[in-house]
Amino acid sequence: MPVGIITGSGTYTLPGFDGDVRDVGTRFGAVAVNQGTVAGVDVLHVSRHGQGHQRLSSQVAHQANITALAECGADAVLAVTVCGALDPDLALGTLIVFDDLHYLSNRLPDGSLCTLHTEPGARGRGHWVFDAPFAPGLRRILGEGARAAERPVREGGCYGHVDGPRFNTRAEIRTLAGAGVTAVSQTAGPETVLAGEAGIPYALLGYATDYANGVSEQPTPVAELLGLIEASTEAFGATLTAALARLDLAELTPTGTHLRFD
Repeated sequence: MPVGIITGSGTYTLPGFDGDVRDVGTRFGAVAVNQGTVAGVDVLHVSRHGQGHQRLSSQVAHQANITALAECGADAVLAVTVCGALDPDLALGTLIVFDDLHYLSNRLPDGSLCTLHTEPGARGRGHWVFDAPFAPGLRRILGEGARAAERPVREGGCYGHVDGPRFNTRAEIRTLAGAGVTAVSQTAGPETVLAGEAGIPYALLGYATDYANGVSEQPTPVAELLGLIEASTEAFGATLTAALARLDLAELTPTGTHLRFD
């Protein structure tokens, strides 16, 4: 029972993970998938940006990543992202187990709509209907994993997807804060939707590396931001390892339902 793990900025390989990398071809393009074992669980690791951050957020092939994991048999996906905090009471370096999503544009980096249903008449086409977008069972083990790894964690919060590669203005951040967004980054919105369409349980773990524009009186210094991005690798690795050790197969249920037309 393989579990997909998707990592982002600063985490291009999983700490202590020695797997076999292969290119998996999909109708959306090829994806490098690193397969190995973590905490006794078969893991399929995909790096969004590639080693050395080759791809900016505007160049990530989300459809290919999710399709590759699905075709490799992933029964669940745990994803991580460094993010900018909109809550001034959220200490930098805190992990966030998100339970809601703000992603109004529903578009991929190239401007096309975010969906796996790209061909009229294709089998499985339909609508993903959900209440909460992130799988409760996976959220539970991420929270437990963070506490077991002795990492500060906030369980619950709204993830806000924003388009990159630029950061946001103060006015944009005020709008998102007014909608209840806890933290933002530039990649996880499409993953959430595409995993949902694929029927794969998905959960997202954030790590606050800076305060978004206008949240604090003084902007987070770039040196501090970079230092926290570097520190996130160890925090994510320890939390994911502890979470996978708590994986309960009975809780790997896709979120929501599907209104399909065949």
